[in-house]
Amino acid sequence: MFTRFEEYAASSMLGQPDSPPRSQGKLRFGHPWERKVFGLALSLSKAGYFEWEDFRQNLIRSIAQWEAGQCPGQPQWNYYQRFLVALEQTMLEAGVLSPVEIASLASALTPPPPRERPP
Repeated sequence: MFTRFEEYAASSMLGQPDSPPRSQGKLRFGHPWERKVFGLALSLSKAGYFEWEDFRQNLIRSIAQWEAGQCPGQPQWNYYQRFLVALEQTMLEAGVLSPVEIASLASALTPPPPRERPP
């Protein structure tokens, strides 16, 4: 169940360029790390580490950057990858974490690449 802040944060994104994926009206997460990064962003903003609107603007820029094809190696579209990029940028701007700490956090949140199957 969402708190008042979480409801505000999620609903402020509805119908906007940064709207999260949904299925039957509920937020959709394809992997556990996606739920974690979403919750982390909400928790940090709610605790006052950064303004939710600052994060949203970084998310909109992150999505626009991917759409413009300016991402290194142009990865396959994944909303929560863009979400993570925006969260990292927001934490840097707010001075919440250093670049080294962010790299460590990102590696803890994202799954390792899939292994190739033996022939």
